[in-house]
Amino acid sequence: MINRNLEPTIIKYAEEYPVLAIVGPRQSGKTTLAGKVFPEHGYVSLENLDDRSSAMEDPRGFLSDHPAPLIIDEIQRVPALFSYLQEEADKTALPARYVLTGSQQFLLMEKISQSLAGRIVYFRLFPFTCNELYWPHIDKTIKGIITPGNKDRHMAVPDTHGVIFKGMYPRIHDRSLTPTKWLENYVSTYVERDIRQLVNVSDLRTFENFLKLTAAQAGQLFNCSSISNSLGVSVPTVKRWLSLLETSGIVFILPPHHRNFGKRVVKTPKIYFVDSGLLCFLLSIRKPDELKNHPLYGNIFENFVISEFYKRIFHIGEMPPLYFWRDRLGNEIDLAVDLGELLYPIEIKSSRTFSPALSHGLKKWMNLAVGQTGEGLVVYDGEKRFGRSSSIATVPWWMI
Repeated sequence: MINRNLEPTIIKYAEEYPVLAIVGPRQSGKTTLAGKVFPEHGYVSLENLDDRSSAMEDPRGFLSDHPAPLIIDEIQRVPALFSYLQEEADKTALPARYVLTGSQQFLLMEKISQSLAGRIVYFRLFPFTCNELYWPHIDKTIKGIITPGNKDRHMAVPDTHGVIFKGMYPRIHDRSLTPTKWLENYVSTYVERDIRQLVNVSDLRTFENFLKLTAAQAGQLFNCSSISNSLGVSVPTVKRWLSLLETSGIVFILPPHHRNFGKRVVKTPKIYFVDSGLLCFLLSIRKPDELKNHPLYGNIFENFVISEFYKRIFHIGEMPPLYFWRDRLGNEIDLAVDLGELLYPIEIKSSRTFSPALSHGLKKWMNLAVGQTGEGLVVYDGEKRFGRSSSIATVPWWMI
């Protein structure tokens, strides 16, 4: 079983709280992780119709029949259960009595804020990160993630196109499944079903087109008006659908950083997909080789790298302080990690060949932000690390 970076953080806080929640997109490994960290806990899934009916009709009887310590899977299926869990949590000071998992993050968080405030700690789990799959290494701090060490590739790793195309959903890797067919089923079974449960999508074909148009804007400033015009739906509808994708763990929003350094800055956010395999599927890419000359490959590679930073920071129990920076004159940094006094700038290049020109934009930006930036980093699609002794290092993506 592949170790998850989130495990030590969960174990740490399991000693302090009576209720823990692991939330995230469907099929990200939440149930597997809960069972591994808490092997002595009982288990019940509210996806099971009989158990769900029991919990809805007689919550106290349900909790009596399934005594703590207990893992309750898909807890959002029975929102009323949260109030009864509060009573159970208050009966004793024993830690980690209940471990909850849920996919629809926003529903779960709303009920937690109402019923279990102060009694619960929650964690977000996303699909695998590259270091979980290929070179197990647990980073203890954000600084450790954004400052690559001197590690070399110590085991065989698939080529970049293969990694991006396959994506990181655990079931694909655990069972060596064909990515395209699994992702097709994932979209129809989970994404569309969950969205239709939460909002009235009268024309499913229109929503499918929305998914594809959103994928085409990955790594770019998100243009609601363009999508609205293409689909013939209102801008508020586009924003609502995007919000649902975000809260379901399918996409995430990268906001622009507010510092202007004497320039007018762009205020429109960018959109990224959590999983590169799902992004490729929605872009109708059906083979890894199709990525080589794909017109959007630069955006796809950028999406892949930024999603790795995003997932890995969440998987150490932190909120990702990630932004991009762009001014009206076209000066831009793909990723800026805000650590308070300093911004750590990161440029992402899909080039496989090292050139000093890869860091040109980064150097220009660092001159604008004198005294407000840490060491810079260029992540590219090559094989070697350059600039170990300079303020800007250029590293292959697999070193991050």
